[in-house]
Amino acid sequence: MDKIIIRGGVPLNGEIPISGAKNAALPLMAACLLTDKPLTLSNLPHLADISTMAHLLADLGVSIAMNGDAPNGGHHGRVFTLDASEVNNTLADYELVRTMRASVLVLGPLLARFGEAKVSLPGGCAIGTRPVDIHLKGLEALGAEINLEEGYIHAKAPNGLKGNRFIFPLVSVGATENLLMAAALADGDTVLSNAAREPEVSDLANCLNAMGANISGIGTDTLTVQGVKELKAANYAVLPDRIETGTYATAAAITGGELTLVGSRLDLIESVAETLIAAGAEIEETEKGIRVSRTKNGLKGVDVITEPYPGFPTDMQAQLMALMAVSEGASLITETIFENRFMHVPELMRMGANINVHHQASAIVRGVKKLSGAPVMATDLRASVSLVLAGLAAEGETVISRVYHLDRGYEHLEAKLSACGAHIERVKE
Repeated sequence: MDKIIIRGGVPLNGEIPISGAKNAALPLMAACLLTDKPLTLSNLPHLADISTMAHLLADLGVSIAMNGDAPNGGHHGRVFTLDASEVNNTLADYELVRTMRASVLVLGPLLARFGEAKVSLPGGCAIGTRPVDIHLKGLEALGAEINLEEGYIHAKAPNGLKGNRFIFPLVSVGATENLLMAAALADGDTVLSNAAREPEVSDLANCLNAMGANISGIGTDTLTVQGVKELKAANYAVLPDRIETGTYATAAAITGGELTLVGSRLDLIESVAETLIAAGAEIEETEKGIRVSRTKNGLKGVDVITEPYPGFPTDMQAQLMALMAVSEGASLITETIFENRFMHVPELMRMGANINVHHQASAIVRGVKKLSGAPVMATDLRASVSLVLAGLAAEGETVISRVYHLDRGYEHLEAKLSACGAHIERVKE
């Protein structure tokens, strides 16, 4: 098992290329199941979750070719061509699904195209229950027959899916994506109300339209899908990763350096940018991407509540907490999306942070002048990168164990940070 060693206190300066968004790429990959024509996706990040989804799709019978001759095809921005014309299996096995929650995204397209699917209940980070009941209720509204047996979702639509109106009881990104894909091939019109508005959802809708779907209302909380009989081949580029963008923007602020985040866009991180600017960062859009630095006045505490998009994302909460730990004054961070997402707090406190958690829903962070390097343990994807940020700002050496979580969401993290002056290395434990 690997660990990461960081010798902190060095301002980061330079350029960091922003990879394609993992949370957009995974549903886009699943969308290949909706057609017997090839779907070519570019700007795919090289991440463990992408490999897991590729293995799952291959197990279902999808042929996957990587184009290493495409621009940057073998490194940043990989290009996959996915061909589901020979799919011969509608069983998503537990051994493949258990490691990644997004695996449940094959349920909607398999059901829509083949009339049946058997998908294991998913796994993933231990940051809350995140039930799939909304996915299932939505598919039932489209006419699916669903049973849960021995840890598997058994779904059938022997007469095909039928368009209908479905109101999400809670905003759910995954359920919105699953129903979008299912409704694309349903008979008639589907209206999805209280739908998730995240850029990754819009990216999926735009890709489906490129494949011949008829989706309107993209970017709003009401999506209308006019079902079509079949989808066609398409080429589509994954949008930049807004969470990676926000993370490296925080790295510039917490170290007092200046970073240009190449290939990203400010409109993807508006709520994060507003928060960072209030905390003492300077952010501007350039021809290359986004430039981020810290103001001469230093950092100050700000209050944040995590909310569905366009609010402050839960996936940036841990990173902001690391920043608040070294900001002047106090800040209140309230988590409303997941119930177990303060597992990084004890680790940050080992480094000298002053944090008090109340009722597992809010944390008061009182800024300290400096953090000190310490041995810490990653508990989930975003918690692990918050420890990296803290280590970059701390005095002395920070050793982070269980860093396999990082590989699920950050492509070439050590290389990107090292190129900007960070003293960071990965070693075998």
